[in-house]
Amino acid sequence: MGEDRVRVRIADNGVATATMVRSDKHNALDQAMFEALVAAAEQLAGDPKVRAVVLHGEGKSFCSGLDVASFMGGQRGTSVLLDRDEGRAANLAQRVSYDWSLVPAPVIAAIHGNCFGGGLQIALGADIRIAAPDAKLSIMEIKWGLIPDMGITQALPRLLPIDVAKELTFTGRIVSGSEGTELGLVTRTAEDPLAAALELADEIATKSPDAIRAAKLLYNETWLSNDPAAALDRESVLQTGLIGSPNQIAAVVAGMSGEKPVFVDPV
Repeated sequence: MGEDRVRVRIADNGVATATMVRSDKHNALDQAMFEALVAAAEQLAGDPKVRAVVLHGEGKSFCSGLDVASFMGGQRGTSVLLDRDEGRAANLAQRVSYDWSLVPAPVIAAIHGNCFGGGLQIALGADIRIAAPDAKLSIMEIKWGLIPDMGITQALPRLLPIDVAKELTFTGRIVSGSEGTELGLVTRTAEDPLAAALELADEIATKSPDAIRAAKLLYNETWLSNDPAAALDRESVLQTGLIGSPNQIAAVVAGMSGEKPVFVDPV
């Protein structure tokens, strides 16, 4: 099923691409897409060869949001999305966004066309967002009398002031990729966001994967921390694990010699 909705490819340099492939529906989220996105994130999270991930949509859009019509024929409708496996913090709907934060390698979302509702929340689950200037983004759930509930509470507070988040949520208004950058929803814009995302991923893949993964973990765990002592201690613990490791030594040798480093995959 995963191949029907999300195509995963891993290049020799460790850069993975996860492509939503429901282009005839602007990559709208039916149950198969939910399940495929979760499976793709799990696959990439468990692969030590992966050094960066580019997440994007095939066709005219990144993802146009929930395909409500696809759930209408089922006995449970959209309530199936609220299922939460025992021991997991997130339900199925939330995992398509939240699980990208559990991928140890950085995840870069390349956004073009429509990025609405659940589609935007998927993009917010990535570490970095590169959007076309004319991409269309919206926290659109208010249009349907709903709140955004696909992991947005774990992503938006790190990006926007609460008043801006409320304005976008209360109105559901559509912003361009350019305005999204000004607001903080988008990291930066590029005329070809996929090419820009792949270029960035290639650059990240040349760095020590141990340090990259530790940096992502550090920021994810401490960015909004109100416990300075715990955050500072986490810095020290993660740094101690890196100092003297094979990949850290390889980085030092390369930095001093000017030669290209050769890193081993994380254990």
